[in-house]
Amino acid sequence: MHQRPFKQIDVFTATPYFGNPLAVVLEGEGLDDVTMQRFAQWTNLSETTFLLPPTHPTADYRVRIFTPGGELPFAGHPTLGSCHSWLQAGGKPKSSEFIVQECKQGLVKIRREGSGSAEQLAFAAPPLGRSAPSPVVLARVAAALGVQAAHIVAAQLLDNGPVWLGVLLDSPETVLQLSPNHAELDSMDVKVGVAGIYVKNAASPLIGRINRESQAFVQNEKNDKSIAFSPDLEVRGFAASIGINEDPVTGSLNASLAQWLMADGHMPERYTASQGVCLGRAGELALARDASGQVWVGGQSVTCIDGSVTL
Repeated sequence: MHQRPFKQIDVFTATPYFGNPLAVVLEGEGLDDVTMQRFAQWTNLSETTFLLPPTHPTADYRVRIFTPGGELPFAGHPTLGSCHSWLQAGGKPKSSEFIVQECKQGLVKIRREGSGSAEQLAFAAPPLGRSAPSPVVLARVAAALGVQAAHIVAAQLLDNGPVWLGVLLDSPETVLQLSPNHAELDSMDVKVGVAGIYVKNAASPLIGRINRESQAFVQNEKNDKSIAFSPDLEVRGFAASIGINEDPVTGSLNASLAQWLMADGHMPERYTASQGVCLGRAGELALARDASGQVWVGGQSVTCIDGSVTL
C-alpha cells in the first residue's frame, strides 16, 4: 500500500457541497480491479475514479470509473471532476484546443469555457444509440415511478456507454413529486432518467417552478447571498441497479437526454438543466449543440478535499 494523491471534487456546482461529489485517486498505477472496486464501495459515492497513464497516443490521461456496484465505461460527472483534478494537479494537455480523456468507452474531448471564477469544463457527448423501449418495460417503470401513462410525453432507451431509460414527463412538478419504488426498479435492472420541461414566460406561474424554487433556493452562508437558478429542464436519475437510488447530478444521463430531446424537437440547441433538488443539491448543467451537431455538456467543479489516501 502506498500514499497516493487524492481529491474529492464537487461537480456541476460552483458552491461546495451542492453538486455531485467525486472521489479521485490521481495515481492509480499498480491497483488491481478488486482494490479499485473495494475503495469505490468504501467511499460510498456515486463514482470514484482512478487516473492512469494513457495507452492511446493522443490521450492526455486514462481514467477508470467505479460505482459502488461496478465499473462504468463512461460517466459525465466523473469525466469533468477527473479532468478538473488532473488540471489542478499540473496536467498539461497535448492539444491547445481540447483535453483528451481515455476511458473504456473510448476517447472523450473536454474543452475549457469561460475564465476566472466562471470557468467551466464541457465534455463532448459520446455517440448515442437509442431505440423505443418495450411497452411492457415502460409500463412496469411507470408503475414503479408512480405515474400514469397520461404523464408520459415520450420515452427512449438511451445508450452512450451507460444505458438509461429516458422518460419525458408532462411537467417539472410531476418530476419533483416522484417517489419511486427503488426495489422494483432494482429488480428490473434498469436505470431511469426522468425530465420535465419548464414553460417560460407563461401567463401564470407554474406550480412546478414554484415547487422547485421553494426546494432549490439555496443560501450560501459563507458569502451571505442567495443562489437562484432558472433552468429549462428538471432532471432526476434513479439507478438502484448499481447501488444508487437517486444520483445527485448525472452527466451521462443529461448528455443522452440532450441528444434525444434536441434531435426530436423537445428542447432547443442550447439550454440549462437542474438536477438534485430533491436531495438538497443544486446541480447546474449547460447543454449545447454546435454547428457540427456535437452536443457538449458543461458545468463548474470545485475541490472540497485535497490530500492523500493509503491504497
